[in-house]
Amino acid sequence: MEYLDFEKPIQEIKDQYINCILIEKKSGVDMKEVCNQLQYKLEKTIKKLYSKLTPWQRVQLSRHPNRPYTLDYILSITNNKSFIELHGDRNFGDDKAMIGGFGKIEDITFMFIGTQKGKNTKDRQYRRFGMPNPEGYRKALRLMKLAEKFRKPIVSFIDTPGAFPGIEAEKRGQGEAIGRNIYEMMCMKVPIIILIIGEGASGGALGIGIGDKVSMMENSWYSVISPESCSTILWGDWKEKEKSAESLKLTAEDMQKLNLIDDVIKEPLGGAHFNPEQAYKIVKKKIIKYYKELSSIDIEKLINDRKNKYIAIGCFND
Repeated sequence: MEYLDFEKPIQEIKDQYINCILIEKKSGVDMKEVCNQLQYKLEKTIKKLYSKLTPWQRVQLSRHPNRPYTLDYILSITNNKSFIELHGDRNFGDDKAMIGGFGKIEDITFMFIGTQKGKNTKDRQYRRFGMPNPEGYRKALRLMKLAEKFRKPIVSFIDTPGAFPGIEAEKRGQGEAIGRNIYEMMCMKVPIIILIIGEGASGGALGIGIGDKVSMMENSWYSVISPESCSTILWGDWKEKEKSAESLKLTAEDMQKLNLIDDVIKEPLGGAHFNPEQAYKIVKKKIIKYYKELSSIDIEKLINDRKNKYIAIGCFND
C-alpha cells in the first residue's frame, strides 16, 4: 500500500500494528492487548483524518495509485465472468484509454463504457493515462448505439484527467467527437447511469458523461479544469493548486449542493483504495438501484427529463 503525505500517521500506526503481530508470532509473547490498542488507535486516526479532508486532499485521493480503476469495477461487479470487451471505432482504430463492452449484473445485461488508467508505467503509457483520442469517444458512441439497438442500459465510468491534448487528436476532430457524444447521449432511448469514480476533468469527462443518473464517489472530483492548470493560468504557478481546488468547488459535496449531480456514493472508511472489495459492492448496489428506478419510467419521459436536467444547469430565476 502506498501512502500520501497526509496519510503518514495511518502508515506509522499500521506499521506498528504489523510489527506487533510479527513479534507475537516470532517470540510467542502474548501481544493481543497491545495489538487491540493499536487497532483501535488506527480506526480512530482514520476516522479523524478523513472527516476533515480539504478539496485538494480529495483530488489527491482521486489519483491514489492504489485506487480501483474502471476495469477493476467492471470485472468485479460482473463476477469476472460475463464482461465481453468490444474494440474499435470502425473508422480509425482502437483507443486503449477508452474501454467498453457488454456484461451482466444479476442477469441484467448492461453496456459498460469508461476511461481506463494504468497500474504501472508501461500500462499507463499503453492507456495514455486515461486520456482518450477522438477514436476513443467514437468507439464509446458506437457501443452506446449498439446498446440502444438491443435496448440495454448504459453504465459509464469516468476517471480521466481530460481528453488527450495532442496535435493528432485535434487533427482527427477531438472537439467534434466530444460534442457529437454529448448530442447523441441526450437522446439515447435507454437508461444511462454515470459514475465518476476518480478524476472528472473537462470535456474529456463530458464526452461520456451525459445521463439520467449522475453520481460521484465521495473522493472524486468534477471540474472544467484541474487545480494545477487553474493555478498556472490564474497565478502563473501550479503551487497555488490548493487554493484553486478550494475555489473551483469540484468535490462531490460541492457538486451536489450546486445540483450538478444526483448522488454522492459513500466510500469505505479511508477511501476506496483502503477496501476495494467493499467499494465494488457499494457501486454494484447503486447501479442496480438506479437501474430499477430508471427502467420503470417511460422512455420518452426519461429522455425529456434528461434534456431538462441539463437545460436547467446555469439557468436563474429573476
